[in-house]
Amino acid sequence: MNRIQTIAGLRDNPDIDVLVIGGGINGISVFRELALQGVDVLLAEKDDYCSGASAALSRMVHGGLRYLENGEFKLVRESLLERDRLLKNAPHYVAPLPTTVPIFDLFSGIANGAVRFLGLSRRPGRRGALVIKAGLAMYDFFTAARRIVPSHKFRSRAETLKVWPAINPAIRNSATYYDAWVSHPERVGTEMLRDTMEEQPPARALNYARVSLEGSSLVLNDQLSGETVAVKPRLIVNATGGWIDLTNSAIGAVAPKLVGGTKGSHLIVDNRELHDALDGHMIYYENEDGRICILFPYLGNVLVGSTDIRVDDPDQVRCVDDERQYILQSLAFVFPEIEIPDADIVFQFTGVRPLPISEDSFTGRIPRDHFCELVEATGSLPPTLCMIGGKWTTFRSFGELAADIVLDRLGRQRIIGTENMPIGGGRDFPAAPEKWCAERAATHGLPVERIRSLFERYGTAADAIAAHTAAGHDQLLPGGDYSAREIRYLIANEYVERLADLLLRRTTIAITGTLSTDLLDAVLDILAVEKNWGAARKASERADFLALLKRQHGVDLDQLSQKDERRSAECASAKKSA
Repeated sequence: MNRIQTIAGLRDNPDIDVLVIGGGINGISVFRELALQGVDVLLAEKDDYCSGASAALSRMVHGGLRYLENGEFKLVRESLLERDRLLKNAPHYVAPLPTTVPIFDLFSGIANGAVRFLGLSRRPGRRGALVIKAGLAMYDFFTAARRIVPSHKFRSRAETLKVWPAINPAIRNSATYYDAWVSHPERVGTEMLRDTMEEQPPARALNYARVSLEGSSLVLNDQLSGETVAVKPRLIVNATGGWIDLTNSAIGAVAPKLVGGTKGSHLIVDNRELHDALDGHMIYYENEDGRICILFPYLGNVLVGSTDIRVDDPDQVRCVDDERQYILQSLAFVFPEIEIPDADIVFQFTGVRPLPISEDSFTGRIPRDHFCELVEATGSLPPTLCMIGGKWTTFRSFGELAADIVLDRLGRQRIIGTENMPIGGGRDFPAAPEKWCAERAATHGLPVERIRSLFERYGTAADAIAAHTAAGHDQLLPGGDYSAREIRYLIANEYVERLADLLLRRTTIAITGTLSTDLLDAVLDILAVEKNWGAARKASERADFLALLKRQHGVDLDQLSQKDERRSAECASAKKSA
């Protein structure tokens, strides 16, 4: 069912069982859970799917080692279980990540950690070897019955410096354990949506659709066409994360303030020396102020973060200069001899953690667990179930929790669970990827290198995309390995409405720093043809995207143009050499 059909269907019959507001990973999760139980459910997202906090996570899929210090054992156990499920259900995007903790003291943190655990202190403090050893032993204990990643190991100073010679020489020990990382978090959400709507036809979803109250009625406002249509749900699920309180106000749900978000900013750094110094590991370290920071190889570059700053308006968050300097300063502490000039920062992003309201002066101590709060109906409006807290790793279990509350309210029974349900291109994932790629290359008449590239991006869904690209004339786009027919496939099948949807979320073109003006314009040309846009709409779309790219991601037009110039110079040099 396409966008026009969905809106027309709502106009003919506005009555639905459940309206999920918020198309981030948690909203998509509860939408999937409800649709699988046969519930008539509509998902409405005011922007694009997974365009808020679900696009701005640290790319970690983890149990939350530091949450042990807060006493959040249930959350850590649940997170580790969900991590392991994602390793099985989404192996095309979620993979094990060796994580190394540099340790500079032996006994630090024992007394301080104890009083923090007892609630007698809120101060952060450096953790020593004994505290870290205890935490990692508990981490291993929680996963002992289903060991799918190696248990932790400690190294001496000499062993550590042998593997990471560029690390701060003041190091005393290091500890390596395994968590996981996600390469394409936004695509996980898109693939869950696509799976759900293809397999459960009554389920409907709309991006760029804002829900508001007009008089005593709820209406859905199509942000693209300007149309409005009434909706009459029996129950609302507010899954808007950091926007929960704003959404409650917009739909007339009378509730106290529920969320007090903090923002986390990250940098993508293109620096070969730093990338190679990591030796394939995440370095999970404490800055000098006690704040946990991370850096790890990410799609050929290095991801570094993050900050943890309270925010009032989630629509206004962005990475400011002070945050960039804080992140670079933290990096200089762990790798003091590696310099990162501003030119090496090819992308930046900021998201809002949807934390429960708290007056704690140290944001790192605010609980990271999730729960639901039911706001009873007022007047003719339906009750609203608010999904509060949570982190990306636990999206499935959080969606399951919310869905079970909704099912109980509707008097419905659960039919199926999602614990072992593959996501998108994780379905029928091959034990021998190289063999799979070779077979598909032969089937579609494409180079095996091309199939391998598609497989890395889409898992087994690469088969359908390869068939599409092979069915007509295709060509690679400027300066990258995405092709024209591949982009057309994404537009036709993955709910693309704006240029930013393609460049920021359906692909990794922008976040990897490969975007240039030539590539931007090539993608825009394809999108304009597929959407029947005229010259004026193309121009406005280009201007809007460039403004967004500069404001939110620290990339301006001059930087994009310089990439075209460098590529032209490299091509000219190659021709001259030949």
